[in-house]
Amino acid sequence: MKNALPVDNKDALIARCLPFLQEVRDMTPGTEVERWLNDKYGVHSDLYQDLARMITAGVKEGWAADTEIAGRRYRRARLLAPCEQTNWFSITAVYMDSTGNTQRNPEDSFRGDYHSHPYGEFNMVVALDEGAALAGPNGWCYGGWTAPEPGSHHYPEAKSGAVIALFFLPAGRIAYNIKAPDAQ
Repeated sequence: MKNALPVDNKDALIARCLPFLQEVRDMTPGTEVERWLNDKYGVHSDLYQDLARMITAGVKEGWAADTEIAGRRYRRARLLAPCEQTNWFSITAVYMDSTGNTQRNPEDSFRGDYHSHPYGEFNMVVALDEGAALAGPNGWCYGGWTAPEPGSHHYPEAKSGAVIALFFLPAGRIAYNIKAPDAQ
């Protein structure tokens, strides 16, 4: 019997996301949905564990978060554009590492590019270092989910080490043409 070729790791990650995207397709991101995500798909769930393992491997293998935004410390990659298969969500990975940064932000956080979420965002956070966290609309997320609501805007911020954000954008909508309040 001929051995089957291994499934591409990126395709496997996307396939693992599809049932989740089917489930959340009619939900509006916000605090209530964030609580639901963390209750149902928190860090101890099979979905979170599988996606965390796969996206961490993708970053190490170089196919996820491979485009440098601010050097090796801040990278991202759109893994899949919105399409019928994903219920019109895009899938993107971001890697942020606050280690040794010189931005002088509170809590020594590293800030990325200010942006808005016209339709909100479902964001899975994987802490790669003990105590590392990503800022969310309800405070620092040390692993689990954030769900910025439609129309929200912020700097993505990481503190205490490296994190990966695997995020799902309805219709792929994200806007970088908005000015930060401290820049106006």
